[in-house]
This record gives sequence, C-alpha cells and structure tokens, in this order.
Amino acid sequence: MPLTHFTFGCGAAASGCEVGAVAVAGWSGRSHAAGMDDHIYRVTNVVGSSREGIDDAIRKGIERASRTLREVEWFEVDSIRGHVEDGQVGHFQVGLKIGFRLDE
Repeated sequence: MPLTHFTFGCGAAASGCEVGAVAVAGWSGRSHAAGMDDHIYRVTNVVGSSREGIDDAIRKGIERASRTLREVEWFEVDSIRGHVEDGQVGHFQVGLKIGFRLDE
C-alpha cells in the first residue's frame, strides 16, 4: 500500500521536527493534479482523536469518515493539537480535510 507523506511544523530547537507517514487503503500515490482532472471532489472536515499518537488519530479520522462517505480518495492534515491532562499529553487531535469523489 503506498504511503502518503506529510510533515509537521518544527517547534523549538530542542523538540526538532517530526515527520510521519500513513498508508491509506485505496490511495494511488498520485498527486491531486496527476490524472484526476476528470473527477469532481467534495471536501469535508473531521477531527481524529487518539491517546496513542498523531498517526493513530489520522487513521481513526479517515476510518470513521470512510464508514459514512463513499469514494474517499485523499486527505490533508489541516491542524494538530492535543489535550493536556495533569501535565502530560492526554490525547492528540488532528484536523483533516477529506476529499471524496462525487458520484457520476
């Protein structure tokens, strides 16, 4: 399964930059522009949440949206935030734009 790569912003020098990759079922590995000009897409926003990490939050958001939407073909990480509990990361929240193809 091809990987869709994304990068997260860099924080303070001590924290460095974090890069992640997610494999998404049905993702062809093509860019939005390559070979997709015959289709019309609609975009919806969701927020995936996880105590495990950013990758898991993305996967949960996409999996949940795919249960309701047909023809989900791409996503874009819009924002990353989290919830702090007792001075520790309680859970991660990832804002996603999810693109799905409209029926012909």
